[in-house]
Amino acid sequence: MAAWTGSGTNADAPGGQYGRGWASHRPAVCQFVGYKNSGKTTLICELIPRLRAKGCSVAVIKHDAHEFEADRPGTDTWKQRKAGAEAVAITGAEQSFILESRGRELEDLIETFSRYDYVLVEGFKEEKYPKLVLVRDEAGLELAERLTEVAAVAIWGDGAEALPERLPLGQRRFGINDTDEIADYLWRERSFFQHFNI
Repeated sequence: MAAWTGSGTNADAPGGQYGRGWASHRPAVCQFVGYKNSGKTTLICELIPRLRAKGCSVAVIKHDAHEFEADRPGTDTWKQRKAGAEAVAITGAEQSFILESRGRELEDLIETFSRYDYVLVEGFKEEKYPKLVLVRDEAGLELAERLTEVAAVAIWGDGAEALPERLPLGQRRFGINDTDEIADYLWRERSFFQHFNI
């Protein structure tokens, strides 16, 4: 089945609905990169309901360079990990949780989430997938100039008019609060964001 391009209405999509099976299980992947406090998590959280409103399923992968604790002390899975288990999983009727005592490559994580329509990636600056760079200051602008596969930038405040002249041609430019427009861009250009996929 050919990849659905995202144009038209729900009724035009294969099977009349977006979701599982659409585009041969190949998710559209977009990295959201920027320095600390540039608004990556906030923007992703704003985009999720907008993409879901279009009938799409969304998964998120976040990179954290620091130690983090995802399991609460005292829970059964926490006790099992403290006892030496290198991986634990808990699943119920409506949710699952897997925790491994190792890092994983982004490509491996994306493959795990291949059943979703979109995989929004927070961080992993040096990876090969299409990126939306959040530009809040000079450092963010330099990031947008340096990184590869930058498809678009989201610019904070007054910089939206002054900074773009330094950005490479072909990069889409949005204001940081243009969440409807960014969601529509991800929607319209879905096949582009699938192209870089696994």
